[in-house]
Amino acid sequence: MTVNIGVHKANPSLYYLSRLGLLEEALAEAGESVVWHQAGGLATAGALADGTIDFGGTGSTPPLSAQADGHDLVYAAVSAPRPGHGALLVRADSDIASPADLGGRTVQLAIGSWQTHFVAKSLALQGLSYGADITAQRSDDGSYARLLDGGIDAWVAQGAELTAARRDSRLRTLAEAGDLIADRSVFFTRRELADTRPELVETIAQALRAADSWAAEHLDEAAEIAAADQGGSAPDWREALAALPWRLEPVSDAFVAEQQEAADILAAAGFLARPITVADARHPGLDAAAARALAATPAASSEK
Repeated sequence: MTVNIGVHKANPSLYYLSRLGLLEEALAEAGESVVWHQAGGLATAGALADGTIDFGGTGSTPPLSAQADGHDLVYAAVSAPRPGHGALLVRADSDIASPADLGGRTVQLAIGSWQTHFVAKSLALQGLSYGADITAQRSDDGSYARLLDGGIDAWVAQGAELTAARRDSRLRTLAEAGDLIADRSVFFTRRELADTRPELVETIAQALRAADSWAAEHLDEAAEIAAADQGGSAPDWREALAALPWRLEPVSDAFVAEQQEAADILAAAGFLARPITVADARHPGLDAAAARALAATPAASSEK
């Protein structure tokens, strides 16, 4: 069997796993192979649904959107919370003192990612709606400069860009993502595969854990890889990567509750197609498989 895995640059565990050969080694023992597919977070659920990929990972929001759109996905594992991973920034001289002042303003963010959950909760806590009270625009490589020159009012940054922005005295932090949401990486698959091949998901989870161990132990090398591939400086990437937990967890009641809160906020804001029950995407077999995989001793870290 060829196992098809969706990977994108914003999911660090899958990003490094796709480069280390760890999953290839594990699958070869069972006579199987892996093909990596570049799939952005918003495209991951569709790629699962049409059979292009068998397994993928994103932030917290894409699986909620997928479930609301009727895709029968199930959660496989999650990262530990990622405090310090993202923040909502404004200009230092802005009159925006808190998220309560964002009404009527323009915010750039990675729409559909965990950033949507973060901004929506920031607003909901102030009695504002993501869908009605701000102009949300998709962020791009020019968002940093656009915030500085007054073209937008606020911007959600992450990774090396956030590391650089935190040093910029012209900007200030309006809200830290980790203060409001758990901000986890989330991994999921099709229900059919979970029903028939839970041992495959267990193998993938073990490989993800090994990739995380490698990244945590090789931050300089991991930073060089990201900088060469994604831009930014290696020192900024190292600082951003060092802040990540590099630890996976089985799906838990606490995670389901976090996701349900997010789903309720996003449905009320009109971002989700319909209200959902997150627990419907929980799979007891995968919970057990992930628990076994993540309790095991990680494979030896690759020196690649």
